[in-house]
Amino acid sequence: MYAEVACMPVCPECGGELKFDRSRYMYICRSCGLSLTRFEYERTLEGKRKPQAKEDEREKLRKEYLRWWLGGKKGG
Repeated sequence: MYAEVACMPVCPECGGELKFDRSRYMYICRSCGLSLTRFEYERTLEGKRKPQAKEDEREKLRKEYLRWWLGGKKGG
């Protein structure tokens, strides 16, 4: 038997737990009180993902260049 793990939204400011307030249609942080609409929350997530994708692309290019560089060093 295993426990089902739910993905809990996290506050972009303090890392606290975000709860959805149905009456206001907003996420509210239980720690710092930050309130975000769903659209605002999704934009903060996109902003965090883009730098990682850019870093992944740089790492891929670096590895390709290194492979090319080491592959071209045959003989003396």
